[in-house]
Amino acid sequence: MLDIGFSELMLIGVVALVVLGPERLPRVARTAGHLLGRFQRYVSDVKSDINREIELAELKKIQTSVEDAARSIESSVRSEFKQAEDELRNVETEVNRAGDEIRKTQAELAETVNSMTMPHMGMAPREELPAPEVSEQGTNTAALTADVEEPSPQLELGLAQDVRTAAAEPSKPS
Repeated sequence: MLDIGFSELMLIGVVALVVLGPERLPRVARTAGHLLGRFQRYVSDVKSDINREIELAELKKIQTSVEDAARSIESSVRSEFKQAEDELRNVETEVNRAGDEIRKTQAELAETVNSMTMPHMGMAPREELPAPEVSEQGTNTAALTADVEEPSPQLELGLAQDVRTAAAEPSKPS
């Protein structure tokens, strides 16, 4: 503030003593001290208010930057989630198409097998076999639950072993 040294204060004191007199000088000094104290408190309050406003402005800037970052993260997560969801739907569509193609191929294969004749083996055309039932997972439920009623042509000709005994017995070196 003001740069007042001791010698200047002494000069002000002597002038005040001469002008005011010894009776009124203590009251004026006391009042001047109270006014100076109030002025200093007022200046410190103004300084603290300014500092609070500056800190509040800085906090608001930080808050807006954090909110902007949160919005950008949220939008990127939403877009990634939507993209993943679209990809899963595409995969689901492809799997359903593949399942339909497999069912169609199985039906065509069953129809072909049912219409086959093997005259060189002495076999007449086979009876009409039902199309295999396929579950939602794509497994043939009829093959899992039903026993084979007719022996395979390989077994009739003696070209293959029984599958169950071949799997149960380890192969022996000859």
